[in-house]
This record gives sequence, structure tokens and C-alpha cells, in this order.
Amino acid sequence: MKLKTLTPQAIKNKTVIMRVDYNTPLTHMANGVTKVADATRIDLSIPTIKYLRENNCKIILISHLGRPKNQPDPKLSLEPAARYLQKHHRFPVTFVPETIGQQAETAVAAMKPGGVLLLENVRFDEREKKNHASFAKELAKLADIYINDAFSSAHRSHASTTGIPDYLPAFAGLALQKEVDTLIDLTENPKKPLVVVLGGAKISDKVGAAEKLTALADIVLVGGAVANNFLKAEGLEIHKSFIEDASADLKKQNVNYVTIARELMEAHRTEKMLLNGYIPLPKIIYPIDVIAAPSLDTKKQSQVSIIDLTKDMADTPNDENLLYVDIGPKTVHLYSEIIRQAQTVFWNGPMGVWENPLFEHGSKIIGQEIGKVANSIIGGGDTISCVHHFNLEKHFTYISGAGGATLEFLGGKDLPGLQPLIQR
Repeated sequence: MKLKTLTPQAIKNKTVIMRVDYNTPLTHMANGVTKVADATRIDLSIPTIKYLRENNCKIILISHLGRPKNQPDPKLSLEPAARYLQKHHRFPVTFVPETIGQQAETAVAAMKPGGVLLLENVRFDEREKKNHASFAKELAKLADIYINDAFSSAHRSHASTTGIPDYLPAFAGLALQKEVDTLIDLTENPKKPLVVVLGGAKISDKVGAAEKLTALADIVLVGGAVANNFLKAEGLEIHKSFIEDASADLKKQNVNYVTIARELMEAHRTEKMLLNGYIPLPKIIYPIDVIAAPSLDTKKQSQVSIIDLTKDMADTPNDENLLYVDIGPKTVHLYSEIIRQAQTVFWNGPMGVWENPLFEHGSKIIGQEIGKVANSIIGGGDTISCVHHFNLEKHFTYISGAGGATLEFLGGKDLPGLQPLIQR
């Protein structure tokens, strides 16, 4: 896949409308001020903004934030992102409290080369998600060229990702280009051994990527609620632990995610990885022990227990209402040993409910071990939040700001937002 990349000849002295992903978590302070809680996605756009400023461009930034009900919602305004850009990157940023209309047009007309405008949340207009031509056309008329630097939104066919390129020359931003190059390298030329670590709460958005990555990987380690599907597929008791409900389409076919997990394990049952050069391990490994508690909000250590999944798993009155909330110490040790042998690791999804200090150990230790690997790639909003919580972000080779888009790309899907950017 060869994308249309930025060159001085294409952008110099132009007015650029640039799709970024500023869909960041926000903190609403007691004094009424709202701040950006995690600026990872904003920071990913900075190299492209700097490049455009160096080439004397006028820069119009557009993004979505959250899921407003097709109308303005003050709690989902992008103004905090504008303040962050001004304070932390010292750009001459002007925030425009509308996306289209006279105020936006006037602000664009008043821009000077090197100036930056951030327009209001594109999802405040119901035409954005419908990819309506009228909305795309009104955005396009503000600029000379279009740049998409929001890989994390590339799996959406919305006006700001696929509509605007119908009316303007389109190019890939530096962050989007790096993301595509990194993921292609992961799937086509990974340094071996390649270890894939999959966790988090949902398996539905990981199925396609899991199938492709399992074929590529030397070994796959599963944790979080995703692991419950594999445990149940092997006939192990999971008590009251979370298992994601299957989609309507799967239900019609009498298939659920436990069945998918079983089929995935069966497809790779004969493939082995040698641990320490002589211990054969199955290609897909699920936890051999877990941390269990009566609820995700459990506060008392006395209510937390370790369940060994290699021994008798019959329900008893004491454990039948337990939830699995983290991988256990034996699993942490095993996974750590495997990760230490890797040359490349791809990690998507925490190992447990890391937000609760009682259940953070698995995600923290596995994150630390992955950070020591020569080539470590992590992705997904929950994974990034987890990494920031433990101050590990500087230890990884590449942090993807994308979640669903990354998994769909790795699963082999054509992302609609990339199509206008491909050199034909």
C-alpha cells in the first residue's frame, strides 16, 4: 500500500484542512474548567502540524469527540484541546465554536501563514456520521487541500474522513503514514519470535486481527475478559466472569465467541513454540491461574482469591459468584518468561481490571516486560490508558492511538478512510 505523502511542492503556502483525532478523555474540574486527561492522540498530530507550519500553510484542524446526539454538547467541546495545543506546544491556535458557517469562514479568511484553527466537534452536525455530501462540501470549501492524520478514524466512512476528498486533493499525514508503515511491517516483516498479547473486555473487535496475527505469531497470550472465552472453550469453569454477548448475525448462525475461540485453538492445536529452547508450548496460551473477587469494585484484600485453573474447578458455595479480574501470579510468571524471548511484541488490551489497585498486578508487570522488548507495539484506548497509569509510555517502540482501526487493518479489512489516500 503506497499512500500519497506530503511534499513541499504539494502543500507550500496552501490552506489545509486536516482531519485529526482529538477524541481524548477529559477531566471536568471542580472550578468548571475542563482539561484534556490524556493527550496521546493530540501529541500524535504535532509532527504534521509543525511540518505544515514550516511550509507556510494555514492549518484548519477538524476532529470528533465522543458521541454527541447530533447536536452541540458543551461537555464534548474541542475547546480543551485548543487550550492544550496553546499551552503545551505554543502554537498560535484559535478555537472556533462552530464547524461550518459564517464564523468559521471569517476565521479562515483572517488566518495568517503558520496559523492554526481548531473547529468545533464535527459530530455536532448529524451529517458527519451520515457522510452527507453537503457537509463534506461545506468543509472542503474552507481549504485548498485535505490531509488525513487520524488513522484511528480511518475505519469510519464519515464526511470528514471520506467525504472531503471528493472535493479536494487528499494526502496522508505523517502520523497516519507512520501507523500504516508500522502495521505493514508487523504483518509482513516482523522480527521473530513474534509474541501477540490480547486482552481487554471485548473479543468481538479482535476476532479478525486474532485470526491473522495468530497465523503470523510464534505464540499468542490471552488475558483480561477475552481469556474467559478461551477458558470456557476448554471446559474450564469461569463462574460469573464476563463473556461478551455475540452479535445478532452470529446468533442467527448459532455461533458465539466461545465457539470462535475454540475454533481458533483447534486451527493451531499442532503448532508449538519452544520455551527456553526445549519446553513445547501451544500456540495460544490462556491463563493457568487467575485473581478472583465478588465484584469489580472489591476494596478488601480478604475478599480476593487466587484460583488455580490447573486443578479441580468444580463450583463450591464459596466461589460460584466470583469474577475473574486479573491473571494470576503463575500466569504472570509464564507470560513474562515468554515475552523475554520475543524480538517483537504486539499488545492490545490489559490483562485485568487495572483501574482497581487490587487487580492491577498482571497488567503492570506484563506492560513492564513488553517495554523491555526490542520492538514493542501497543494499541487501543484501554491499553494506552493502562500504560499511562503505570508511567510506562516511554518504554515502547510505538504506541498506536488507534483501537478499532488498527484491529480491522490487521484483520485484513480495507479501511474506507485510507482509500482516498492511496496512490493509484
